[in-house]
Order: sequence, then C-alpha cells, then structure tokens
Amino acid sequence: MADVARLAGVSHQTVSRVLNGHPRVRAETRARVLHAIDVLGYRRNMTARALVTRRSHRLGVVSFDTILYGPASTVHGIERAAREAGYFVTIMSLRTIDRAGVNEAIGHLAAQGVDGVVVVAPQHAAAEALADLPPGLPAVAVEGRHEGHVPVVSVDQFAGARQATAYLLGLGHETVWHVSGPDDWLEAEGRREGWRAALSAAGRTVPDPLAGDWTPASGYRAGRALAGRVADVTAVLVANDQMALGLLRAFSESGVQVPGQVSVVGFDDIPEAAYFTPPLTTVRQDFGEVGRLSIGLLLKQIDPAGASGHEHLVVPPQLIARDSTDRARTARLP
Repeated sequence: MADVARLAGVSHQTVSRVLNGHPRVRAETRARVLHAIDVLGYRRNMTARALVTRRSHRLGVVSFDTILYGPASTVHGIERAAREAGYFVTIMSLRTIDRAGVNEAIGHLAAQGVDGVVVVAPQHAAAEALADLPPGLPAVAVEGRHEGHVPVVSVDQFAGARQATAYLLGLGHETVWHVSGPDDWLEAEGRREGWRAALSAAGRTVPDPLAGDWTPASGYRAGRALAGRVADVTAVLVANDQMALGLLRAFSESGVQVPGQVSVVGFDDIPEAAYFTPPLTTVRQDFGEVGRLSIGLLLKQIDPAGASGHEHLVVPPQLIARDSTDRARTARLP
C-alpha cells in the first residue's frame, strides 16, 4: 500500500479510502490511485486486514450437495449477494443433512474465523441444528423454521401452493390432486399445507397426496398412477417442476392430454419450464431476493451497531401461467 501511495503521490490513508470506496476522495485522485494499483499489480493482504479489523470478511454457507434447482439457486443467490457486499464465501456442502453433520460444518467454519454463517435449512434436521450454534456466531437460516433464536429468510411456500390451487379451482376444476415432496422437507410441508388450505376453504374434497422425492422419476410414477383415474383427475399441483416433467411424460405415454383432459401446475419455474410440452404453468421463487435479504440480515448482526433481532423475512412467490392449464372440461361445455 505504501508503494501505491508513493507512485500515486498521495498518503497511505488516501489509498485506504479509495480501496474502501470512501466517498470523500476527488475523482482525479481516485483515478490516480487506481492507475497505480493497476501498474503495480497490488492486491490487498486480507490476512493483515483481518488482524487490524478483527473481521475476516469471509462468510460461511452450509448447504448440502445437490443439483436440485431450488437449493442450488438459493446458494448461488447467497454467494452473489455476499460478493456484491464485499465478502468472500466458503461453502460447506454436506452429502446428507443431519443434525450432527450440520453442527460439524458450522464448527469447521467458525474455526476458520468466518464473520457469520448462512445455513440453508430446508429439512427438519438442519433447522433443529440451529439450536446448537456456537455462542456469539452471527447466523441466518434460509428456508428454515422460525423459532425465535435465529433470523430466517424464506419464500412463502404456503402462499404459493394456495395461490396455484385457487387458480386451478378458478378454472372450474372440482378439486386438485397433489404430488408432494419428501415428508422431511419444510418446503414440501408448506406446499402441502397451502394446497390443503385452499381446497378446504373452498369446501372441496382433499384427495390423498401422492408421495414424491423431487425427481422426475417420482413424478413419472405419480403420473402413471393418476393416468388411470382421468375420470376423477382434472387438475394436479406438482411440488416441483422436475416432478412435473416426469408426470407430463407419463401422461403423454398414457394418451392423457394436457391441458385438454388434465391441467398441471409445477413449482420453482426452472429455466426449462417454459420449454416443456406444453409450457408449464408454475410458481416462481425469487432466489436472488432470498440471497440479498439473507446476507443483509447477516451483515446487520455482524455490525456492532446493527440489530440482532429474530426477524423472519418472507419473499412472496409469483404464479406464472402458461399452456399446461386450461378451464375444466365441464366448464368448457356450452
């Protein structure tokens, strides 16, 4: 830094102000400092900076090793938001989620001196592990259960499923069947509850949900089961788009027309959803907003003057209507 200051003809403090984005630096001076940095190939010594500030400017993220669109997009949104805030991110991906594994990952990150952690906690075991956080470690849970001791950011899964179900009922369908996610997932639980609440509020029959595991294969199996009941089944809410893809394949093979005979709604709005056959009506989640809010909450805790309140920020979902839904057969009759 002294070399940069010497070449730019400024003080050591001015170089520091430029590096920290301080507004009270003249544009000409800032340009001169940035030019000197470029000429010298200067890079900040983050270890030295951490010793001075007592902050590593590094955050930890605990997630699990998955290619599922929702969790993977959530981690990407968190990492991007952290980078925009000037923080590096260390990601601990667990092969399976259990309380011991989450605790071990958090302990490992704390030992590395991270300033705080974000725990992507879509399963019950991960949410329960938040009760064991090391004292004084700032933390935020994403898609976890809000129990008061850790701030949470989540998409309103209940509202998304309820909106999708009400949309199908509004198209004249007598009831809506549901292909659910795994029982131990909080997101699957919220979507089931939203679906069931919409049907109950409308005074409609609530069919037994079909169990899925987020994969297209489980959606295919559910589709094969429902294809044999098209006299009763006219609308299906599927708990994610990958399972909806499998269900559409099963319906196609069985000669069930979508949306001519059965309307189908997914959840997530994966990039490929608009290119399914037919294009899939689905519920979109704003993972970028989830990342921004979770990092914002974490930085509020890290800041000595910031709040450490037990907030629960909820991101509203959005129903995206496409060609996989239509009015019920009876509603289309003249």
